[in-house]
Amino acid sequence: MTRPVRARVALDALRSNLELARRTAPHSRILAVVKANAYGHGLVPVAQALEAADAFGVAGVEEALFLRQAGIKKPIVLLEGFFHGAELDEVIRHRLSLVLHAAHQLEALAAAAPAAPLRVWVKLDTGMHRLGFAPGELPSVLQRLQALEGVELAGLMTHFACADDRADPATRRQLERFDALAGGLEGEHSLANSAALLGWPQTHAGWVRPGLMLYGISPFVDSLAVDHGLRPAMTLETELIAIRDCAAGDAVGYGGAWVCPEAMPVGVAAIGYGDGYPRHAPAGTPVLVDGRPAQLVGRVSMDMITLDLRGLPEARVGSRVSLWGEGLPVEHIARAAGTIPYELVCAVTARVPLVYE
Repeated sequence: MTRPVRARVALDALRSNLELARRTAPHSRILAVVKANAYGHGLVPVAQALEAADAFGVAGVEEALFLRQAGIKKPIVLLEGFFHGAELDEVIRHRLSLVLHAAHQLEALAAAAPAAPLRVWVKLDTGMHRLGFAPGELPSVLQRLQALEGVELAGLMTHFACADDRADPATRRQLERFDALAGGLEGEHSLANSAALLGWPQTHAGWVRPGLMLYGISPFVDSLAVDHGLRPAMTLETELIAIRDCAAGDAVGYGGAWVCPEAMPVGVAAIGYGDGYPRHAPAGTPVLVDGRPAQLVGRVSMDMITLDLRGLPEARVGSRVSLWGEGLPVEHIARAAGTIPYELVCAVTARVPLVYE
């Protein structure tokens, strides 16, 4: 490795977070969500680290095939189902489970007439209005599925829109709608994402679907991972590659948007939006330099950021710069940049090496 930027991934932290999910929902099975390259942490290594999960959730067939090719034999659920009927051959061949959420999928399933057993979850729209069958459609959907040979109903699921806000009554309303529809029906139920798993125990049901919490990030708008006993899995870091002695009035970075208020050292670190660090992170966004607090000044460039090194006389070229993770919660960076932690970890680009520890 030449350029010093890297993302260190702590496999023990992943396992610890999974165990916390297990303790929090002890009567539920766990579908670990590893879509989007395991939220930027690396699909296959993360799945291997989370081997104690009962199943894995991905967005599409391609992600599922990476897992199968890596020797992952656990059940895999396609959380968006299939996009084209032609995918069903691969779904059946690799023993994947589907989430069925729309009439066109049901029609394609009926036309395919699968010979091998195919497990299907039916998704209900209880108020998010994104994916899922409307409540009134459920009886006819179940009737059609029961008439299809080779199709096994795995259960019913829904997704919460506002579980990250524990004061919002929308989650309770969605739960009541789901219970009214599915309460008397046989089969498994799955409702809880990370936020519901941690904050709404009445939603746990037979299967929970933790995602963000597995990576050591709080799913709530008002807390940090440490508040829930979660350990951050990814630490994004780089090094100082230059230190400039700037005069009062010197403008730093593109557009001259930040001006030095006094004579001061400005550090240049080798990371930028080309690596996935948010371009819109403003001056004042926190970083750590050799474990000590510092902050951004000037605009984020493609390959570099500039840092206020006042009060850090020991900083040197080669000093370690941490952007988030160990010692610096990614939630803080997300709030400073006006985004969410999901976007930050998922946006880390392919040119940043993932180093597993």
